[in-house]
Amino acid sequence: MHETCSKAEQLINSIFDGAGFDLRASALESDIGCLLAIEGTDSGLLLNQGGELLDALQQILNQALGRSLPKGQRIVCDANNYRAAREAELRAMAYHAARQVRGTSSAFVFGPMDPSERRVIHLSLAGEEDLVTESIGEGNARRLRVSLKSPATG
Repeated sequence: MHETCSKAEQLINSIFDGAGFDLRASALESDIGCLLAIEGTDSGLLLNQGGELLDALQQILNQALGRSLPKGQRIVCDANNYRAAREAELRAMAYHAARQVRGTSSAFVFGPMDPSERRVIHLSLAGEEDLVTESIGEGNARRLRVSLKSPATG
């Protein structure tokens, strides 16, 4: 895995150099795979539009190098701790939705989310025995619904 992380670091830094960005990535091996911590004065560019460019770079690296990682491992790009902050925000949104569903007995449907964001919410509410989470819709319009579990019949 060390070799793949090193290649990912070299590739992303060459992209930054070629684009003229003041950014530098440092690779760290973690339990999820390879984390590329990105720093520099242009890091805000990666986080515009909800981190679209950061996600795109991560997608490129996983397509190019991810197959050489052990199963279940992946390359994750982060700048200014954006991923950790976004995960905390998603967990807070999950618990807010849970309170609302319990208070109104009506389902709560989140807006479109990418798979990794839906996964954070699924996992955040997995231990809630009275709630069920499910992904609904197709493609980029896929959403997550939180609702009360139906009482078992019979």
